Amino acid sequence: MESIKIRGARTHNLKNINLDLPRNRLTVITGLSGSGKSSLAFDTLYAEGQRRYVESLSAYARQFLQLMEKPDVDLIEGLSPAISIEQKATSHNPRSTSVRTHVYPDALLDSAPRLH
Repeated sequence: MESIKIRGARTHNLKNINLDLPRNRLTVITGLSGSGKSSLAFDTLYAEGQRRYVESLSAYARQFLQLMEKPDVDLIEGLSPAISIEQKATSHNPRSTSVRTHVYPDALLDSAPRLH
C-alpha cells in the first residue's frame, strides 16, 4: 500500500474530509489556526494508530496504557501502529524548543520488529 487513505474524517472541527497521504514520506499538515491540523494529525491519525498499536499488545500490557478516544472517521486504510514521544521543555527559557529524546531512540529500536 503506497498511501494512507482517510475517508469521512469528522473529528472535532473536521468536516467529513477525504484524503490520501503518501506512506514513507515526510508530510506536512499546514493551515490557519482552527483549520483542523491537530484534529487530523493527532486526534484522528495518531489516535487510530495508537489504537492499532495497543491492540497488538498482550492484555496484561494493555491494562497499563491510557487510550485516546476513537476518532470519528468512516475509514482509515494503510495506517501502521503508532506511538508518540511527549515534548518536554529542557529549559524554562521561552526561546528554547529542544526536546528530550536521548533515551527514546534506543528504546524504540530495541522493541521494533526485525526482518530475518
